[in-house]
Amino acid sequence: MSYDFDVVIDRSSSNALKWDIEGLGKRFKLEKDSDYLPLWVADMDFKAAPHIIDALQTSLEHGIFGYPTLKKDSHAALIWWMKERHHWDISHEWVSTTPGIVPALNFIIRALTEAGDGVIIQEPVYGPFRKTVEVNDRKVINNQLKVTDGYYEMDFEDLEEKAKQPSTKLLILCSPHNPVGRVWHPEELRQMGEICQRHGVIVVSDEIHHDLVLPGYSHTVYATLGESFANSSVICTAPTKTFNLAGMQCSSLIIPNAEIKKKIDKELEKSSIAEPNLFGIIATSAAYSPQGAAWLDAMLDYINETLTFMDEFIKANMPKVKLHKQEGTYLSWLDFSALGLSNEELDKKLKEEAKVLLNPGVWFGEAGQGYMRINLACPRSIVQTALERIAKVIG
Repeated sequence: MSYDFDVVIDRSSSNALKWDIEGLGKRFKLEKDSDYLPLWVADMDFKAAPHIIDALQTSLEHGIFGYPTLKKDSHAALIWWMKERHHWDISHEWVSTTPGIVPALNFIIRALTEAGDGVIIQEPVYGPFRKTVEVNDRKVINNQLKVTDGYYEMDFEDLEEKAKQPSTKLLILCSPHNPVGRVWHPEELRQMGEICQRHGVIVVSDEIHHDLVLPGYSHTVYATLGESFANSSVICTAPTKTFNLAGMQCSSLIIPNAEIKKKIDKELEKSSIAEPNLFGIIATSAAYSPQGAAWLDAMLDYINETLTFMDEFIKANMPKVKLHKQEGTYLSWLDFSALGLSNEELDKKLKEEAKVLLNPGVWFGEAGQGYMRINLACPRSIVQTALERIAKVIG
């Protein structure tokens, strides 16, 4: 079956966070309505896979939307997907359902740490990592990534020093990494994991982008490194980034260690959110299927072609801008530092002159100064228009 990812769909009146002009005005401090191109938040401008829409339509035609239930076989699609796509045999007893991974991080932090404990993150990284630590009165410990010739790596020497602090209890891993786009090698994950195990630090691996790996690269689920790694970790995953289902608010925690799972489940019970969204159950079951795999492979080919297009366009038209070409995710990390602009000047130029809305790099931590994140999960014509606008104003 063929899929057309070039179709431009108007989302301006669909309650879409990404496109809602009133919300954008407040978030980006826009002075007035204009022809803005939003390529910021990580959702796609592609319509969901046809078989997912069909499954949801069947439920709509049934017409009754009462309380859903999770049965023993409700995780069957996830179990199949993890084995088929990620070579990991999991048990339904390991799975807990949450309304998204960011809420889950809050529950995990509260379940496994105490106020004042340290939680390691690796900036520049997804902004809510820092926020979830701080809002729960825990201490952010930044094991900042190293970058050499445009290639990001973990700083293991620094990690060792910070992991051995008695108050350090968790490390939140972003794998694949958002925003720098690294797909971590097994050797890197193993070295990181061995450090954490030496010092009793539990690894919370956010793998929401684990299906979004570009040709030539392969994702390693952290828990597949071995039994000791699995038993000291929580794997966070969801179909939401992969299949553009964020509005369904359905994600999964895979927790092989029964004691760790018991603590997290107790925290979930305190908020009475163990029951998932009805449409989330339906969409997840449809997504994690052979039809879902076919749609995903086609979408990744399209993203990869768009990335190649952007790389060539930047080299030809914006030689001072450097693309850190990602290995995974549909989010690209652009280095504008050679322009000599402050973060505020760069942000203003792109917003007010180019009318293109990107995520400022400082949203991901101080190490993101001079950078911008751009979302490529949209028709290529939109990416082309955005790049042409940017090239026009930065020369």
